[in-house]
Amino acid sequence: MGFLAVVLAIGLLQLLHLQLLRLELPERSHRALPWLLAALHLPLVLYAAVRFLGPGEVPLPVPFRFLARLGFYFQALTFLHLLLGMAAEGAWRIIRRPPPEPEAETPGVDPSRRAFLRTAAAAGVGAAATLGVVGAREAYGDPEITRQQLFFPDLHPGLDGLRLVQLSDLHAGPLVDGALLRRWRDLAAAERPDLLLITGDFVDSRAVEIAPFLASFRGFRPPLGTFAVLGNHDYFDDPRPIWEALGREGIPCLENRSALVRRGGGTLALVGLQDPMARNGRFMGKVFGPGPRPDLALREVPDGAFRLCLNHRPSEWRAARETGARLTLSGHTHGGQINLIPGVNSARILGPYTEGLYRKGHQMLYVSRGLGVVGLPMRIQAPPELAVIVLRREPAQGTSRIR
Repeated sequence: MGFLAVVLAIGLLQLLHLQLLRLELPERSHRALPWLLAALHLPLVLYAAVRFLGPGEVPLPVPFRFLARLGFYFQALTFLHLLLGMAAEGAWRIIRRPPPEPEAETPGVDPSRRAFLRTAAAAGVGAAATLGVVGAREAYGDPEITRQQLFFPDLHPGLDGLRLVQLSDLHAGPLVDGALLRRWRDLAAAERPDLLLITGDFVDSRAVEIAPFLASFRGFRPPLGTFAVLGNHDYFDDPRPIWEALGREGIPCLENRSALVRRGGGTLALVGLQDPMARNGRFMGKVFGPGPRPDLALREVPDGAFRLCLNHRPSEWRAARETGARLTLSGHTHGGQINLIPGVNSARILGPYTEGLYRKGHQMLYVSRGLGVVGLPMRIQAPPELAVIVLRREPAQGTSRIR
């Protein structure tokens, strides 16, 4: 069903694109256009067939994956081209003048209309290319390291000064390679955290993509450990290999579970909630868990422990608050990833919590923009983020930047 939907979507989009290209390009190129579009998208269709219909893990040659990725990017360019074509068509109808004397190359096509659409397309492709370069530099440059202190009057004195590093949304896979993961690992290690907390989306879509993460982070052992929850992308495939691989590396995956961290006589309860995708089953027809269950996660949490919740989606903060967590760490939004309108965060479509710190009463939520990318290898006005948080005991709540 998924494969058929992909093929139909590609076919419909390219059929519309073909009509627009025939308006913009000379008639002599029209016969070759369908064949060129089909050749460009054949690797993408075959990749989708392997992804949705193939038995298990089928190794694909690197050149084939590269061509499939080009076909995917062409889909994004097609969508942009069609939007620009619609806008240009509307503008032409408003400002059009009587047609000039020469006859159109194609009967019924005004040459001034063809020229206008062609100019608009060229300008749009140029703008898209510029945006792509700028966005790629933002996505693959060093992440912004955000540092802040969060104050809690009821924090045990032994936990005062506890230093956390949060990583989220790494998306190891086609767009995030081992070199980039190793750079993030080095930056995290340089912050000398007491705890490393990872809030999901280790991989882009396949469980085997966890391998470069494991290789890159192997040997990074914060004094009090590394803990994680999975994100929705980690459930696009069977998540059990990810759970097992993380467990072998000494990284507990807190899926509706908790872990206790003790320092200086104080106890920090790390409470993890499972992502709702676990119960979805739409990709493989399997259900891997009940989704977020605060009651299950709290089974072994003692009274008096300071509670911190790992919860991939900030839209599930209500469930996280039910755990009694004073601080919840989330990701998922990428800070919108591509924000084309200044001051407008595209992640608002996912809910009100897009990035940064939020409060409800005595409980706080921190939403990281994450590190990786999804779909397109770019970020616009949403730089990748590595969050450093220090827990502080103070008589009044507040926050301050770490100096």
